[in-house]
Amino acid sequence: MSLDAAWALDWARRAALLAAENRAQLTELDRAIGDADHGDNLDRGMRAVVTKLDAAQETGNLPATPEGVLKVVATTLMATVGGAGGPLLGTAFLKAARSSDASAWGTQELVRALEEATSGLEARGHATSGDKTMADAWRPAAVAAREAAEIGEDEIRSLPRPRRPPPRGSGHRAAPGPPRPGLLPGGTVLRAPRPRRPVLGSHSPGRRRRRP
Repeated sequence: MSLDAAWALDWARRAALLAAENRAQLTELDRAIGDADHGDNLDRGMRAVVTKLDAAQETGNLPATPEGVLKVVATTLMATVGGAGGPLLGTAFLKAARSSDASAWGTQELVRALEEATSGLEARGHATSGDKTMADAWRPAAVAAREAAEIGEDEIRSLPRPRRPPPRGSGHRAAPGPPRPGLLPGGTVLRAPRPRRPVLGSHSPGRRRRRP
């Protein structure tokens, strides 16, 4: 099976549903370290993505490749998601889009897209895995996809599984959830707790200085 523009469109719609379902939880997580708007912003952004893609499909102008669909996702998120989230996720999806211009993606194209997306997010946010940012969800997902591809898994099985958050106060790490075919790590990122957001630069308004 290969992943074409129809798959990318289906992913965008599923991701929008996840954003809507988890909006309140994401906002509550953001309340402790930010301005309690991440869930609302992401929900608004993904709704805008689906609206734009649906309009393109109705007029016969839907992009014919995963690259084209993900570029729409990227530019729409940049335009509609406030704070650091828009530029960070927009950069990730733009890097993924530019990783391959093939009409349909196989395992290697998918893995490269995940790796390019993760590297773009890390560079834009000046963060790496372990910094308690979105990179903590994206980098392990990219590594897992690469490892799955190396043992011969197809493009669907190479997709990382989202993780279920552990019970509050349990002290246990999240357990892998059931496979969600057709989802990029966006599904993982939407569900991952975000203790803090990556900053966009050393002088970003939202940056919090660490006390010695």
